[in-house]
Amino acid sequence: MQLQQLCEFCHDFLKVDDFDDYCPNGLQVEASDRVERIVCGVTASQALIDAAAAAGADTLLVHHGYFWRGEAQPIVGMKGRRIRSLIEHRINLLAFHLPLDAHPEVGNNVQLAKRMGWSVDDRFGEQGLVLGGAVAGEQSLDELRQDLATRLDAQPLAIAGGDHPIQRVAWCTGAAQGFIDAAAARGFDAFVSGEISEPTFHCARELGVHYLAAGHHATERYGVQALAALIGERFGVEQQFIDIPNPV
Repeated sequence: MQLQQLCEFCHDFLKVDDFDDYCPNGLQVEASDRVERIVCGVTASQALIDAAAAAGADTLLVHHGYFWRGEAQPIVGMKGRRIRSLIEHRINLLAFHLPLDAHPEVGNNVQLAKRMGWSVDDRFGEQGLVLGGAVAGEQSLDELRQDLATRLDAQPLAIAGGDHPIQRVAWCTGAAQGFIDAAAARGFDAFVSGEISEPTFHCARELGVHYLAAGHHATERYGVQALAALIGERFGVEQQFIDIPNPV
């Protein structure tokens, strides 16, 4: 397929124009006008670029790309080496951040729910990023922590917000710990995100809501896979997920 066709499809399907994001969504590096083999991954690190080149990819599809708001603009150092590698190997880079978190079909948040067996009956927070619903049967905090560990192959950090069982959980992948206040205000028993910050510990205890940090990388592996699989099925291009392990 043509690169322009892929860019237009992703832009419309993910409703990119609906989001005020911290980075450009869509094509970030153009190196080839054809798309025949896509490698997808979480972050466009040098390791993922090298793996994509070894796999013969012409397009790299990621959640975390480049050109974040507030970062230095010169293409030098680490950023320069990454972009040079993409161009030398004729690999396009497409990145989708908040639109991929929030999408109701392939988004990171809804894909996490599918992996965990959670229902989805609520959406709130900035740009509707946070989802809420019921767990598959009442769980203790430790049971939910173990369930996350097993299904995500990660080691979540759990903070008790009391001794109550968990029936309803809210979640937002990645660095979304700041939504814990909104989750508590809506009466959820627990809140799950990828990262934790120092105040989150005190918020959980004082607001009476259990909190689990399941890993930024671990919670955001599934949206990009779902998007790549959809593209592969719809347009007949090869696609492959390559995981670069990250404990954060």
